Amino acid sequence: MSLQLLFDALALGGIHAIAALGIALIFGVMRLVNFAHGQFIACAVFALILPSADALAVLGLGRLPAPVLVPVILSVGAGLALAAEALVFRPMRNASPVTLMVGSFALGVALQNLLLVLYGGRPKAISLWAGLGHPVRIGSAEVPLLQLIVIAAIIVILVGLALLLRRSRIGLEMRAAAEDFGMARMLGVPANRVISGAFALSGSLAAVVALVLVAQTGIADVRMGGQIMLVAFIATVVGGMGSLSGAVVAGLGIGAVSALLQAGLPPEARPFRDAFLYAAVILVLLFRPQGLFAPVGTRTRV
Repeated sequence: MSLQLLFDALALGGIHAIAALGIALIFGVMRLVNFAHGQFIACAVFALILPSADALAVLGLGRLPAPVLVPVILSVGAGLALAAEALVFRPMRNASPVTLMVGSFALGVALQNLLLVLYGGRPKAISLWAGLGHPVRIGSAEVPLLQLIVIAAIIVILVGLALLLRRSRIGLEMRAAAEDFGMARMLGVPANRVISGAFALSGSLAAVVALVLVAQTGIADVRMGGQIMLVAFIATVVGGMGSLSGAVVAGLGIGAVSALLQAGLPPEARPFRDAFLYAAVILVLLFRPQGLFAPVGTRTRV
């Protein structure tokens, strides 16, 4: 039971960590909480199907083989985020954080309504990699093959991002901008390239979450990004706004606590799992209002 619980916690926490990392990247560079991130996830999901009002949607990009589908959907997420940055956020770059936040809300509502116009409000059924649902026995646990692939992919993504941010030039520029954007620009860091890179990376992470959600649930819903966005934002706050490592740790922690509560609570109390989870979040923020990993240094956005 403990081994099964470990795999459940890693899979769920990993999804939250990837989603929180996408939010923390943008906040670290622009001091912007991008509330349209959930709609980026939904748009990447609906890129898999053709516009249809039927309950069973006709597969669009979802017909592509996995080695082609994954990079295509990642490119869709990155392209959508880059378009949002160029058309919406770049003209408002010198505006106040409140204006940027309202702009992200407006963008999210516009994208959600666009999906409603194209696809309708009824959930769509998608069969994506159905063969990965077969269980694999590991010790005393029976783990779906998809869950193992999700855990492995999340580990690879987190390690790859850590290497990108620490070893590459664009990664160093992003970290410098996250510490003090004004000083980074004075030292020659190109603002447009850093912000565009952060948005592209964030959009790609949203596409990763979209693929995992579709493969696990088999459903596409225009509102499906809202819940994961809420949990990811909470993880970003708990980890420390702007702290990338904090977002990852908090996302993994929230997933682990959620899995523990689901397994440990009596059956009659399980419908109130989220209430217990958010009560734990409140306790953490009462003792650490700045987050578990408060970023060091002065942060400015120019």
